[in-house]
Amino acid sequence: MLITGANKSIGFETARQLVQQGYYVYLGSRSIERGNIAIEKLKSEGFTNVEFIQLDVNDSVSVEAARAELGKKTNVLDVLINNAGINGGMPQEALSATIDQLQNVLNTNLYGVVRVTQAFTDLMRKSEQPRIVNVSSSGCSLTLHSDPTWKYYDHKSAVYAPSKAAMNMYTIALAYELKDTNFKVNAVCPGFVATDFNGHRGTGTVQEAGTRIAKYATIGEDGPTGKFFSEEYNPETGECPW
Repeated sequence: MLITGANKSIGFETARQLVQQGYYVYLGSRSIERGNIAIEKLKSEGFTNVEFIQLDVNDSVSVEAARAELGKKTNVLDVLINNAGINGGMPQEALSATIDQLQNVLNTNLYGVVRVTQAFTDLMRKSEQPRIVNVSSSGCSLTLHSDPTWKYYDHKSAVYAPSKAAMNMYTIALAYELKDTNFKVNAVCPGFVATDFNGHRGTGTVQEAGTRIAKYATIGEDGPTGKFFSEEYNPETGECPW
């Protein structure tokens, strides 16, 4: 398994839960220092089934180097979790957001997902049950944001939400292209989690978030594909409107 942006917060907790379940995890991090600290933390907890891979999703050269490095370690990749993301800072108003601000966030949240997915798909095609999870947010749902009765209706962002909505569309297109294969491709919202990402204003925990992501990373052959899940929004089926 490869998880991008896994040196802290939700990505790190997802890695921890997956190594606890016995999976071998490659922990992707842009920072070598932070990546190694994360690895040492997991090893101090008794886990040996984890390795660090330097990976900056914003940089095509870095992504290709990571692909080459991983190719030296394994011939097959079963799971890719595109977790790396940024919020773009505040404020995010439609009439004042700059093109530079939008491009910066899109470079990570959309283009980064495309770069990594395209680079590692060849290794995933060798897996019997390849899984791709694109970490999304119910806060980018067009349906929910169009509904004045939705509890987060007034929480609009003109930069972050569009970047994740675009990533969701990429998820749909990717799942469609791979529909006649063993791939399962889904977008998963970890919930409104208290992390550095939102100034710890979230109401959920990283443990809950990691469990949700790990669940869809390890679904069986009868599992869904081309879906958007938010168990915080819909505890019964987990499915979230696009």
